[in-house]
Parts: sequence; structure tokens; C-alpha cells
Amino acid sequence: MAIKKKQLFSTARPASNNLLPWLGIAFIVILFDQLSKITMEKLFVYAEEKVITSFFNLTLGYNKGAAFGFLNNQPGWQRYFFTAIGIAAATFIIYMLRRHSGQRLFCWALALIMGGAIGNVIDRVMYGHVIDFLDFHANAAHFPAFNLADSAIFLGAVLFIFDELRRVNKN
Repeated sequence: MAIKKKQLFSTARPASNNLLPWLGIAFIVILFDQLSKITMEKLFVYAEEKVITSFFNLTLGYNKGAAFGFLNNQPGWQRYFFTAIGIAAATFIIYMLRRHSGQRLFCWALALIMGGAIGNVIDRVMYGHVIDFLDFHANAAHFPAFNLADSAIFLGAVLFIFDELRRVNKN
């Protein structure tokens, strides 16, 4: 009886509750990503460019491929391929978040990556392409345009690498 009473009144939260903060971070990434893309669609026409600084422009572009326009010129199968990859990645990330919910930096990285992946999946499902608008350049060299989802994925990857290096250095 004492064991059941102790379990009944335990303050430890179930593992699924530990997932909520990370899903919240992913949701915030998705929200800001989608709001920024909707705003760009309302304010710009395709390929319109507004110079902000000597190294940064806002420009509305569409990417049917992946990073750096990879497979952008394909006939359309890549839409479904990259959508499936994004959904599979989000599913795997949820699994990893459940298993490692106490590892804060690792989970921050995963939540950012998941939010970015889902943000781009939403674009692919709704429009058939990803909306990009952040355009950095130096002299005549332009970095391919990207969006907030891509930025979250990049930041998540950097945090993931930092967390892994930190963990390796502890041993």
C-alpha cells in the first residue's frame, strides 16, 4: 500500500510532459517562419528585391528543391521526396526528444531543427515549393536566399555539433 501511495502522489512528471517544452520551441519556430513567409507573399511579388544594406536584401523566391537549390529544376517529384524526408525527420526527432528530454542543449538543437523542417514541409504541401526571402551577398557573390526555417535548422545543427563536442570533451 505504501508503494502505491508514494507513486500516486509522486511529483515526477511523465516522460510525455517533458516533451512539451521542446514541442513549444518547435511551434514558435513554425509560427514565426510561417508568419514571415505570409508577410513576404503579401508585400512582394516573385523575384522582387528590396535592398536593405550593402550586404543584405529581401527578395521573394521559390525553391522547389533543397538547400542551395539542389534538385530545383526537376519536374516535381522532389516536392514529395523532400516532404517525406521532413516528416520522417520530425518523427525521428520526436522519438529522440522523448528519449533524451533531460539533455537541454541537445533538445534545443532538435527542437529548432524540427520546427524548421516542419515549416518547410508546410510550404511544400501548401505551395509546392519553399518560400525564401533572406538574401545575403558580398560584392558579386550571392549566398542562396533562405528563410527563418532554414535559419532554425542551421542554428539547431550548430547547437547539435557544439553539444556533441562538449560531450566528447567531458570524456
